[in-house]
Amino acid sequence: MVFLVFLVVSIAVVVLVMRAAERSGGAGGPGLGAPQAPRRPRPPRSTRPLAPDDDPDFLRELERRAKRDDGSPA
Repeated sequence: MVFLVFLVVSIAVVVLVMRAAERSGGAGGPGLGAPQAPRRPRPPRSTRPLAPDDDPDFLRELERRAKRDDGSPA
């Protein structure tokens, strides 16, 4: 029985402390801690082809090799 009372009181204390911190702007809220530096924009991603069949240079080279090997277009 004593353990149950202690458990309920402990939970109540934790809830009250969390509410008090929330009202005062604590726990990462504004006004507590160092100001954050603005985020740097990400550099643009390169526009290189994702796969060989997306690369026009690769396709041209492949077609050139096929013509050279067969004598006829693939």
